[in-house]
Amino acid sequence: MDAQVKSLAQMKAARLPVSRPTREEAEAAVRTLIAWAGDDPAREGLLETPARVAKAYGELFAGYDQDAAEVLSKTFKEVGGYDDLVLVKGIPFYAHCEHHMVPFFGQAHIAYLPHDGVVGLSKLARLVDVFARRLQTQETMTAQIIDAINENLGPRGAAVMLEAEHMCMTMRGVKAHDVKTVTHRFTGVFAEDRVEQDRFFAMVR
Repeated sequence: MDAQVKSLAQMKAARLPVSRPTREEAEAAVRTLIAWAGDDPAREGLLETPARVAKAYGELFAGYDQDAAEVLSKTFKEVGGYDDLVLVKGIPFYAHCEHHMVPFFGQAHIAYLPHDGVVGLSKLARLVDVFARRLQTQETMTAQIIDAINENLGPRGAAVMLEAEHMCMTMRGVKAHDVKTVTHRFTGVFAEDRVEQDRFFAMVR
């Protein structure tokens, strides 16, 4: 098992940077998809669609150009001795499933126990946005958020919960409506102390 983990880590480290196509190539790809879907990319209503889609992708997937460490770089030490749980709940997010490239959306709840200062509350919402604006799975996104908090804030413990509805289940496949997927992860004190976990769940609810 250790050898397998090491091998995966080496593969990840050796992965080459992605070479981005030009804007013109991206728009051509959209025209191809329109034609594959069965419509005419040259008809009036679709003439400007490739340019609009390319522009929208720049916004929807802006997370690839954002750095979680930079978002969490500024902390505040003067907090009047406060060292208890900090919780920001109900952070809305919109992401795209990496399997079908359709949206999933919901809310993120983030808590941490400060060790040496706190981060601005809006930064936690920005952190969620960094990872939401990439091709994602909910499980990976949950892990990425809490890993970034641990690496950059060094808290005594952290807790992250994501609740989301996935359009890949609603619009296609089983077509299951109003189904929520919940993922969570605990580290530090939250992972070790069930009382802290229960307190997190109670405050979220």
